Amino acid sequence: MKVKTKSKKVNKAWLNDHVNDPYVKLAQKEGFRARAAYKLKEIDESLGLIRPGNLVVDLGSAPGAWSQYVRRKLSPQGAAVGALDGTIIALDILPMEPVEGVVFLQGDFREPEVLARLEAAVQGRKADAVVSDMAPNLSGVESADSARIQHLVELAVDFSRAHLKPDGALVAKVFHGSGYSQLVKLFKETFRVVKPLKPKASRDKSSETFLVGIGLKQQ
Repeated sequence: MKVKTKSKKVNKAWLNDHVNDPYVKLAQKEGFRARAAYKLKEIDESLGLIRPGNLVVDLGSAPGAWSQYVRRKLSPQGAAVGALDGTIIALDILPMEPVEGVVFLQGDFREPEVLARLEAAVQGRKADAVVSDMAPNLSGVESADSARIQHLVELAVDFSRAHLKPDGALVAKVFHGSGYSQLVKLFKETFRVVKPLKPKASRDKSSETFLVGIGLKQQ
């Protein structure tokens, strides 16, 4: 298969950035599967969202870096293996290598049957935190992509309304662009405190940012 020169250059530039990325190097050194772990770490450390004893639901969890971070946060010694003080339920449409102590469900969050499995795994308990790194496969058509992104964030908000403790928190990945202001509005309608954050580990070129909602408003 022929690859156009332009895309070769783009891939080479991306690979060069990736290999020299300090967060990629840190992830390799500290045993995280992806640099994304540091995005959640920075958000959590600035807001104190995840504590030992918590029930945390990780939506869009593959390859597992966020679950790994939460697992260490819920471990008495911050360990990657061993004792775990809390519960982590992870879900993704893609397969995920096991993370010790994490309950993983594979399936599409938009399907009622998968959502029912997730609800069964929670066993009637309310979550202390829902973290969502969900992102659709982007088509490059901005209007279609914005609608897909918006839909996934709305699903995460709906799940949080039903399954979060009253003082619980939702962390969701969003993108600046069309639809962003509607998502901020949705968060403000749903949560008492809303904070948009762009962690240092998010690449400067990326339009990715994160919305954090803390404390459900009375519905």
